[in-house]
Amino acid sequence: MIATTFLHDVAVYTEGRVSKVVINGALEITDFETKQVTNNNLVLNYIVPVSDVTLITLIELKDSADNLISSNTVNVPITSDTFMLQTLKVKEATF
Repeated sequence: MIATTFLHDVAVYTEGRVSKVVINGALEITDFETKQVTNNNLVLNYIVPVSDVTLITLIELKDSADNLISSNTVNVPITSDTFMLQTLKVKEATF
């Protein structure tokens, strides 16, 4: 079993690495309303402007060197400026 404090440390490390959200491989968002760790969860809040995108099909988290941290295929229609909540949960894998 992995210690809870270590899982929290990994979440804090990930928080430090994430520098941007990339929407559909093109729109880079670097301004976060919230970027914080609670327990083992990294919580990100950001706004997707309707003027830049009307349908989100891919959400990527990247570091400052443009290295991929996380990638999610989605289908999110955007009809107005949209406040997004994204959570990354760090947990021990069980098999």
